[in-house]
Amino acid sequence: MTNTEQTKVEKAQQQVQLVEGLFTPSEAMHVVNALIDQKLNFHKIQKLRLWEGCEDSDTTYENNRIKELNGAKQTAKDYISIARKEGYNVVINGTLNISFVK
Repeated sequence: MTNTEQTKVEKAQQQVQLVEGLFTPSEAMHVVNALIDQKLNFHKIQKLRLWEGCEDSDTTYENNRIKELNGAKQTAKDYISIARKEGYNVVINGTLNISFVK
């Protein structure tokens, strides 16, 4: 791989720090809920777009992702509730990794 090709590959792989820090349990719940809610809304809109195009469209993927995200939201809520009860703050580190694929 030439130096130019390697530079292109490095540019094709990026990281974005979405969340990083120490939060009170209430702040942590707000941050986590906001992130998960945005992802839920994305899948709900995708499902609606498919359905509008054809009512018989296969929305299995979207339905599964919605269920998984609702489960993750409940799990996060339960976990952060423990921190609240025990008097802990919550550290959240969320990195978005982006890369190109063909």
